[in-house]
Parts: sequence; structure tokens; C-alpha cells
Amino acid sequence: MRVGVLALQGDFALHAKALEKCGVEAVEVRKPSELDDVEGLIIPGGESTTLLKLMEAWNFVSTIEKFHGAGKPIFGTCAGLIILAREVESPTQFSLGLIDVTVERNAYGRQRESFEASGVARLDAGPIPLEMVFIRAPRIRRLGPGVQVLAEHRGEPVMARQGRVLVATFHPELTDTTMRTAWTCTLLDRTNRSRT
Repeated sequence: MRVGVLALQGDFALHAKALEKCGVEAVEVRKPSELDDVEGLIIPGGESTTLLKLMEAWNFVSTIEKFHGAGKPIFGTCAGLIILAREVESPTQFSLGLIDVTVERNAYGRQRESFEASGVARLDAGPIPLEMVFIRAPRIRRLGPGVQVLAEHRGEPVMARQGRVLVATFHPELTDTTMRTAWTCTLLDRTNRSRT
């Protein structure tokens, strides 16, 4: 299986390396036409407004919407979550609306307030220890009825899924091999089998 990593801005190279360590072929996607050659897509962390401008300039918005409409899985981390959310706050901005959540940008504070935390991800294989790195992270403020929470931090959702869209407020690509394997399996297995 080949998984694309949107390589316009942000930490796409780390996602590609994490995928390769899990035995998944990673493709850095820089043109909309390259989405035809992958079976899943990761939208990485970075700066969401900059990423959106680049996506619009390169006509990625409609292409990703079609990619999602074709039933292919998408994983958004940090800024990628903001891009995929139904609603964005602080401030409001355009988003693709592919997962029914409301997110607040930079809700955990600025760069200097970045932190790491431990938790548990509830995946198909059962509970899996989770190390989370939060860097200028968004908060999920609202969950739609069709959204499943996969992990929490202090009672708040930090990883969620709806159909074939998976999101995380943290940076899984910065964590250990166990977590890389966990989220890769979630993206490629559960999302690949579900169409709702």
C-alpha cells in the first residue's frame, strides 16, 4: 500500500519516515495529480493558514474532496486536523469539513507551552499506550454524533475518527515505534474497512 503525505508545508518528512519504519511506502505529494497514485493521505502539522493558501493555489481543495468522496482514508494531525474539521475557531477560517468536529486553534498555548503527555489509544487491537507531543496544538471543542473518540488527554478528545477520516491534535510522527504502528494500523486497516 502507498500512502501520500501532503508535502506543501510542515513536518511531512517526519511522517514519511514514520510510515517507512512501519513498512508502508510513503509518497510525498506536491501536485494534485499525485493523489491518483496513493491509497491514503496524511495532512501533517504545520501552519494551517499557510497550508490552506498553498492548497488553494495548487488546486488541492477540490482534489482532496474528491479523494475523500472516493472512500480513501485521510489522517490529519495538528494543522491537518484544522484543515479537515467542520468548524474552526480562534479565529474562524475555511476548512474542508470532512470530519464533524469544531476545533480551536493554538488552544494549548504558544510554542513555549509545548509539552508531552502519556495516555491510551483505544484501537481495534485494544488499548495501546500512547505518547503524545503537543506543539501549538488545537483543541477539539465539539464532536458530532458520528465521531468516535480514540484517545483523550485530561478528559478531552485528542484523537478521533469518523468513517475514513482520522485526526489527532498531537504529533504522532514524533513518538516511538509503538505509536507509529498503532496509528498506521488505524489509518490503513479500520478506515480502509469502513465506509460510514
